[in-house]
Amino acid sequence: MASKSDASGFGSLEPAAVWGFFSMIAAIPHPSRKEERIRQGVRAMAQEHGLSVREDSTGNVVIDVPGSPGCGNAPITVLQAHLDMVCEKNSDSAHDFDRDGVSLIIDHDAASGKQIVRADGTTLGADNGIGVAMALAAASETEVIHGPLELVFTVDEESGMTGAKALRPDSFRGRRMLNLDSEEDDVLYIGCAGGCDTTLSFECGLERPGGDAVACRVAVAGLRGGHSGSDIHENRGNAIKVLARTLLRADAHTLQVASISGGQLRNAIPREAEAVVSGSPETIDALRAAGRVVADEVIRESAEEQLSISVQPVPVGDVPAVLPVEQSSRILATLAALPHGVLGMHPGIEGLVETSNNLATVIGSFVDGQRKMHVEIGTLSRSSSGSRKQATVGQIAAVGKLAGALVRTSGDYPGWEPNMDSPALSTCRRAYTRLFDEEPKVTATHAGLECGIIGERVGGLDMVSLGPTIERAHTPEERIYVASVQKSWKYLLAILAEFARG
Repeated sequence: MASKSDASGFGSLEPAAVWGFFSMIAAIPHPSRKEERIRQGVRAMAQEHGLSVREDSTGNVVIDVPGSPGCGNAPITVLQAHLDMVCEKNSDSAHDFDRDGVSLIIDHDAASGKQIVRADGTTLGADNGIGVAMALAAASETEVIHGPLELVFTVDEESGMTGAKALRPDSFRGRRMLNLDSEEDDVLYIGCAGGCDTTLSFECGLERPGGDAVACRVAVAGLRGGHSGSDIHENRGNAIKVLARTLLRADAHTLQVASISGGQLRNAIPREAEAVVSGSPETIDALRAAGRVVADEVIRESAEEQLSISVQPVPVGDVPAVLPVEQSSRILATLAALPHGVLGMHPGIEGLVETSNNLATVIGSFVDGQRKMHVEIGTLSRSSSGSRKQATVGQIAAVGKLAGALVRTSGDYPGWEPNMDSPALSTCRRAYTRLFDEEPKVTATHAGLECGIIGERVGGLDMVSLGPTIERAHTPEERIYVASVQKSWKYLLAILAEFARG
């Protein structure tokens, strides 16, 4: 039985301190690049416990925590997490991420029966609110044994990693760091992929639809979406790709695009996309036939059982302007030609994706008094190989240039090279084995943790990433397992106690 809850309703969940902080974090709106309120909230939480707080000009927050009695001479341990969250919601949700806190629900996973916490039709923000909550709980609970700590909370991880990029060698003193942004409680991550955004822009003139034209809205919905790093290997459907495939299958030579949109974030696989198009009187029937064929193919290819492709007539009088046929065909062909999904596996780590690309967003907007349309396509390329990342970006740029688009890149960030000889890793492995009587998995992730950037900017860091199990991050189905939070909290306390003993 699901139950909605606020901060006070989480008193029954353990560890109480972690869930208490998480509830307070969830109640504060904290989209990427709009972290002012969560920064203020975190500062207040720290100051309530007598902890000193520093903040840099970018908005990164550093909290200094003295060691437990008798542990003050141990080396400093940095606990690092990010303050922002991915803001995705179902199309029928009225949630306003700029104004509303996340509505938390205590529930049970339908397949396993395990207790979970999820949100009401939106992303949960456990990525990375639970990491912030665990760090605050470790700093404030008197029974936790630890040496001196620095809590480093960065901003804008999800949309540009600008917080991590602003860090300097003197931003914090510790050189042993636990990143609390991982999503599997039996895995220690010691490496990650780097990434780069590429944007293709078209500036297109408009014209009126033909005299006998009809118009319709083609909408793709029901796809699972997901994290473009950790879920990209699952071959999930991409709504933008499905939309382009449907339109091109129906008629690539006469369709005219009046509007197009799909996806919301670079690091989320697009779940929904739609376009309003104009064409000959046969267009609607052709699109419906194409939609049936494409839906059947995608369901077979990607197990997207909830996929729907709808085609609904639109009064042609509501469509005052459309792209010319040649320009419409060029943009749809570009969407079809751009790579999406896994492009290569890591040669040295079995099962790890080395290189991928997410065709993430497309948006058409009117400019110049509706005499032109600006169409922008966004991608995010990831790779643990710098050369393969640049080759992928180059491939995308080549497609864009052939199509006549303006191409620009941004947000380039490095990967994190694994270090199997890490002293911090040795301690983390030993503590896990002692607690749970089994070895943890040690690997790298295809997701873009901040460790690569922080390691490059700060230098000399010994880093490990860990955290509780979160599923379906970057989608409205995001959930975190209550028992996994308990396990990860117990594990974190054991690591800190061992660090405190030197």
